[in-house]
Amino acid sequence: MNRKIIFLTTDSMGSGDGRLGEQLLETYFTLLKQQEQLPAAIFCVNRGVLALTGKSMASLHLKELADRGVPVLACSTCVNYYGVGDQLYAGEVSSMGHFIELSAQYEVITIS
Repeated sequence: MNRKIIFLTTDSMGSGDGRLGEQLLETYFTLLKQQEQLPAAIFCVNRGVLALTGKSMASLHLKELADRGVPVLACSTCVNYYGVGDQLYAGEVSSMGHFIELSAQYEVITIS
């Protein structure tokens, strides 16, 4: 997993029920943080930046991943669009240019 980056495009997993999707996303990051090999980075775009706010249970696990050294990054355009710059519980604001650099170095796993 350390040669991969996670591209998170939403604050839930899958296209079904929203509450179920939020639970699935939380479970994914709960299990991911327990792995020996962690991803090289997590980059959040569009509604994915909402998973970094205190309104999302996934933010607790994303913060733990960040505390363990995984760069957890939020698209600046998306953060500004949703107006959540002061609500980020986990991660730091970054740029799409940085994502392009990361995606040139690592395999990308998209969660949508």
